[in-house]
Amino acid sequence: MCLLVVLSRVVPGFPLIVAANRDERLDRPAVPMDVLRATAPRTLGGRDGLAGGTWLAVNEDGVVAGLTNRPNPDGRDESKRSRGELPLALTAYRDVGSAVDAFVVEHDPSAYNAAWLFVGDRTSLVAIDVTDGPRPAAVELPPGIHVLENRAYGAPSVKVDRVNELLANVTSLPASDVPARLWQVLADHQIPDVATDVLERPREVNAACVHTEGYGTRWSAVIVVAADAVRRPSFTYTDGPPCTSSRRDVVWHA
Repeated sequence: MCLLVVLSRVVPGFPLIVAANRDERLDRPAVPMDVLRATAPRTLGGRDGLAGGTWLAVNEDGVVAGLTNRPNPDGRDESKRSRGELPLALTAYRDVGSAVDAFVVEHDPSAYNAAWLFVGDRTSLVAIDVTDGPRPAAVELPPGIHVLENRAYGAPSVKVDRVNELLANVTSLPASDVPARLWQVLADHQIPDVATDVLERPREVNAACVHTEGYGTRWSAVIVVAADAVRRPSFTYTDGPPCTSSRRDVVWHA
C-alpha cells in the first residue's frame, strides 16, 4: 500500500472514511478481494499472492487497518515475516483500543520489514510505526484528515501535500458526495514538483495514481463506516488503477 487517506470523525454520520491506493510491481500476483478471516470478526481485503498477507483489512465491526512500506533499495528481507500479517492482527479485534494494546505487546519490529500503519474505527484513529525499537510506536490521532504514504506519518512529503490540497474543502461537502471526491483524489495523476527525492524514487511515484513501466497503482478502495454500529462498512474497490478500472462493491456474506 502506498497511499492511505483517512477522514476520522469529521463527516457527520460517518465517523470513519478511508481511501487507499496500493502501488506494487505489476507482475506480483494478488487476489483483489478475499475473506481474510471467516470467524468473527469477519474480515475482508485483498490478499498478496506471494507472502499471503494483505495491505488493507476491514472487519465487520468497522475496524480498518492498512499499511505502507518503508522503501528498501535492496528489496525486502526474505528472512523476515510478512508485513501483510500486521493489518490482519489489528482487525482481529472489535475496537481499536483493544487491537493496539495487544499489537504493541505481541509484535517485534525487528521481525518484519519496516512499515507504518493506520488503524481506525468509529471512535479513534491510531498511527503505528513498525520500523525501529523494541516495540511498535503507537500514537492516537485527533479528529481530522490524515494522509500516509511510504514515509513516516508527518514526514515532509510532496505527495501528501498534493493530496491535502485536493481535499481542502472535502468536509464541507454533503456526506453522500465525499466518496466521489475521494475517488477523484485516488485517480489524480499530477506529479508534484520535487527537486530531489531523498529516497531516490522515480518522480512518477509522487502522484496519487502511479504509472511507470513495471510498477504502479494496482488496487484502490474507499471504505465508509457509518455511525450506526449495526451497519457493516461499505467497501468499494478496484482491481487495477482507479483512473481506468470499474468499481466493485464488497458482499459481506455471499
